[in-house]
Amino acid sequence: MDLNADLGEGFGAWRLGDDDALLDIVTSANVACGFHAGDPSTMHRVCRAATDRGVAIGAQVGYRDLAGFGRRRIDYEPGELRDDVLYQIGALEAFCRAAGDRVRYVKPHGALYNTAAVEPGQADAVVAAIIAYDRELPVLCQPGSVLHERAAAAGLTAVGEGFADRGYLPDGRLVPRSRPDALVHDPDAVVERVTRMAVDGDVAAVDGSVVPSPVRSICLHGDTPGAVELARAVWSGLRAASIQVRPFTRPIP
Repeated sequence: MDLNADLGEGFGAWRLGDDDALLDIVTSANVACGFHAGDPSTMHRVCRAATDRGVAIGAQVGYRDLAGFGRRRIDYEPGELRDDVLYQIGALEAFCRAAGDRVRYVKPHGALYNTAAVEPGQADAVVAAIIAYDRELPVLCQPGSVLHERAAAAGLTAVGEGFADRGYLPDGRLVPRSRPDALVHDPDAVVERVTRMAVDGDVAAVDGSVVPSPVRSICLHGDTPGAVELARAVWSGLRAASIQVRPFTRPIP
């Protein structure tokens, strides 16, 4: 099972989360590309730190929304969204190459992630950007989502992703962050959920129903209190269940 985290989400003098500590735990790093968070120096620093540790680097692409941290839905013209995503992948690729690696996959962030999960137009724009850049790049997204279906139909590798500390609705979507049950705070519950996703391929929704969740990667949020300790607990829980923790991607020559 792969463990991923959103990293490099500071901006200028402000840092969000402990990137270095999380890079010692996760196997894939979703690096912000400057639109919802991040800046050139932060991208450079995180790419180099990830490469030094053998952590796979993915382009965490988002809406052009620094003020809202990419969590506000934006209605884009499809071609404009395609080009914004393509721009972000290319920007991160420059810093990956400077660090001696390549972008290994693409993951939408925040509101773009949620919108592309249900709206064909935005899902198709993300898919078009990846195809224009490199159709060998996998896309990390929720299994069963519109993006997952559109990516697979276009011949891309769609990698199912689960969330360690997010509540699930009965239909498999994430509970909106505006609701009090959006996050799971109990570390033991988080570890149990992750192990269940890895072993059984499902997760309990907020109403107690069981949601199929065939995933190859688990997202650990790095911007919540106790994130590093929770990530260590998840890693230990997977190893205790005899589950190997490793990237879902292979190095790109």
